[in-house]
Amino acid sequence: MAEQMEKVPADQLVADFTPPTSAVRGLRKLSEQKPRRAVSSEKMTPGRRVGRIALYAALVVFAIALLMPFAWMVLSSFKSANEVFSVPVKWFPETWVWQNYIDIWTESNMLVWIRNTLFLAVVVTFLQVLTGSFAAYGFARMRFKGRDVLFLLYVGTIAVPWQSYMIPQFILLSNFKVSNTLWAIILLQAFGAFGVFLMKQFYETIPEELSEAARIDGLSEYAIWRKIMLPLSIPALASLTLLTFVNTWNDYLGPLIYLRNPDLWTIQLGLKSFVSNLFDTNYALLFAGLTISVIPIAIIFLLGQKYFVEGIATSGLKG
Repeated sequence: MAEQMEKVPADQLVADFTPPTSAVRGLRKLSEQKPRRAVSSEKMTPGRRVGRIALYAALVVFAIALLMPFAWMVLSSFKSANEVFSVPVKWFPETWVWQNYIDIWTESNMLVWIRNTLFLAVVVTFLQVLTGSFAAYGFARMRFKGRDVLFLLYVGTIAVPWQSYMIPQFILLSNFKVSNTLWAIILLQAFGAFGVFLMKQFYETIPEELSEAARIDGLSEYAIWRKIMLPLSIPALASLTLLTFVNTWNDYLGPLIYLRNPDLWTIQLGLKSFVSNLFDTNYALLFAGLTISVIPIAIIFLLGQKYFVEGIATSGLKG
């Protein structure tokens, strides 16, 4: 048998074990083809079709109900002061008063309010994303005694209402001489347990083999977090950025307690100063200011909604 194999040329052996060209092409085509969705063998019955239509109709009605107050606010910003609460209610103004948007800038410190709010929102968002992602990496990838207990205690602070420790926190910041400054709001919101929880859930969906390979290549834990974990966590980072920015922009109670100087007011405090009583308040002017305050949030959400939905959905896989 060995003598027969020795007599066979090497080229012939290679040819015998080389698959046909057609098979190679077929395998190549199969590898290049995109996976197709499984087609349901069951046809949609009339009952299921009616149920789906009813579900879509209910969602449309729910969406309209959510958008109605916003639409009424925007339309009322173009009305006169006496026309806002007219009876019966008129959705569209008889005369479009564009002057409201000019008066809100000339009769108030709208530019100062927006500047303070934007500064706080950007700084707090940056710090929360930085500290939250860094701490989450430690809880997700580092191994140390008491890690799980410490994480549960830290995340458990989400369930504690802020009003329960609001007074001692105010006394502490007052002793640090940062009350009535923007630093008070920054120190209050620079660290958040929700951001750590969100980022940790996302980090656990990333294969740990990537971190192990990076350690073998000589990367430090900080370099692994910066060069590997952060680039792969764009959806979660976008979700945390959007949520933090919106919460900071809309915060009212924190600035109300710590910011007493009118030059430090945020847009929420500034617009509240327009409301003196039911009869003296120009609600058309107030609604114009509220519409302006909503525009940045709407723009940011429209730009980041794709990453926001993806980050929330992915972070909940191991929740």
